[in-house]
Amino acid sequence: MRRLAHLSDLHFGRTRPELLAPLTAAVARAEPQLVIVSGDLTQRARSHQFREARAFLDGLGVPWLSVPGNHDVPLYNLGERLVRPFRKYQKWISAQLEPAHVEADIAVVGCNTVDPQRHQRGKIRKSSVARICSVFETGPRDRLNILFAHHPFEQDATVDKSPMKRAEKALGRLSDCGAHVVLSGHLHRWRAGPFLRGAKMSGPIQVHSGTSLSSRLREEVNDFAIIDVDPDNVRVTRMMVGEDLGFAAGDVLDFRRETDGLTLQGAVPEGGAVRAGELVPFQAASEPAP
Repeated sequence: MRRLAHLSDLHFGRTRPELLAPLTAAVARAEPQLVIVSGDLTQRARSHQFREARAFLDGLGVPWLSVPGNHDVPLYNLGERLVRPFRKYQKWISAQLEPAHVEADIAVVGCNTVDPQRHQRGKIRKSSVARICSVFETGPRDRLNILFAHHPFEQDATVDKSPMKRAEKALGRLSDCGAHVVLSGHLHRWRAGPFLRGAKMSGPIQVHSGTSLSSRLREEVNDFAIIDVDPDNVRVTRMMVGEDLGFAAGDVLDFRRETDGLTLQGAVPEGGAVRAGELVPFQAASEPAP
């Protein structure tokens, strides 16, 4: 069994400082093998914000991967934004804009969806899709393939942000080449489940973590995701901050791996099988909930 933690939209420079210690403690309690951060580590791409973000990530004591978000390129320094938009990110966070962690049973591959010529809207590049598919298609057939990016590949009509450019076409190709799970952020909203594209019962699933630390909540709470995987199942647990500032397990979704993707097995509502403050051990989705 593997356990991953998915954080997003940290926004150092506009964080809730009272959540730094609780979030660090919640990640430590979960004991993930890998932390994945899907962009917007900073609010305005300033050096001191990147330094704070890097110190936080290193303080987790767990290997981590990240990709930049649209807030991680300069907004007001137009020269740097056009010529060297990722200079500070690469200096303080990672030289790799699309990092990967690949093993025999799991592949986690980052995708840089930031468009420096746009303030907010992302884009997916053909070269990125080709690189990701080259990893997914060359691995064992039973390997779980996870893609993470800042911008979501799908959003509903209630979202007031422009959708990512070329997302639908890219999602079709990524689905065909073996993507199982797509992690993203950007919207500061939680969402987990099948993609609506084509209304398929099975295929890749999406997990949008909201914002793990920012004060810009968009009528939701700060959260992050715990993702448990074994050869046949994926469980997604939303970890939500409470009034006591601690992160506790909320909604849980179980998915079963099928030949053409992942099939939702059912959702456990907040306050149901997962009790507040408790993260239950992962078990196969076909087994009864504890």
